[in-house]
Amino acid sequence: MESIYDLIIIGAGPAGLAASIYASRYGINHMVIGRILGGQISETHNIDNYPGLEEVSGFEFSQKWSNHVKKYGAEILPHLVENIEQENDLFKLKIDNKREVKAQTVLLALGAKRRELGIEREMEFMGKGVSYCATCDGFFYKEKTVAVIGGADSAVSSAVYLSDICEKVYLIYRKSELRCELFWTKKAKNNSKIEILYDTRPICVLGEKKVAGLAIENIPTMKTSDLELDGIFVEIGSIPNTDLAKKLGVETDEGGYIKINPDSSTNIPGIFAAGDATTGSDKFCQVITAASEGAIATRSIFNWLKKN
Repeated sequence: MESIYDLIIIGAGPAGLAASIYASRYGINHMVIGRILGGQISETHNIDNYPGLEEVSGFEFSQKWSNHVKKYGAEILPHLVENIEQENDLFKLKIDNKREVKAQTVLLALGAKRRELGIEREMEFMGKGVSYCATCDGFFYKEKTVAVIGGADSAVSSAVYLSDICEKVYLIYRKSELRCELFWTKKAKNNSKIEILYDTRPICVLGEKKVAGLAIENIPTMKTSDLELDGIFVEIGSIPNTDLAKKLGVETDEGGYIKINPDSSTNIPGIFAAGDATTGSDKFCQVITAASEGAIATRSIFNWLKKN
């Protein structure tokens, strides 16, 4: 027999988990479906900008949130939703474990995925020295030389983290100034193990069976050179995971972000969205904004269910 819920939350990151906590408190019969508990935040080395929680790892942070969700009795299903269809007044979700569930409303808390460089031989060396998660793979480069590509918070914080493990860290950024929080800028500039290469872009990954280096170009002079490296960490932001939403007909902007109204509703009645995959919060992708959007969406869903 098929299960029918008031709400299905797709995504177990900050937006989805915050939404679940509020859904439980509103008495909304719901379930959370998400393969990665905590989303991208679970891979973060250190979180120190969420009010009230100082110096907490991404893993610990995710565990605290999931325990809070489970405290209220909500079910978290560690799977992926493969498809959503409208069926009369309900939405039918097909899950990758062959299970099907139905719901009156759906909250898309789909999050984002790591952006790739798109340079020559990047994909060839993925998992062979090219990584998109410093906290996941940094351990393998103990006392070695690595490069981090990017200049925002995730890149600079990753470089600082890797400096505790590696002998040398190059921080490569295409602009003349880092665009991260001042806190991280100071940490990187005052770290003797970190060398910042401004106005520089990567061209090609070098090596045979594994990464041996990186060809780079100084943008103003167009002069190229090679860095000898053991590993390369790509931290150049994310792109929204909105393929599932687009298949359903949810409207997105030119960047692929789900367009939401102030109440987190989308162009499809009964479909709401929150977090990094949306146009909400001026696209300021932070844990605190994702959590806020999840709470707002749940209140809107509660009001929508009362009316419908």
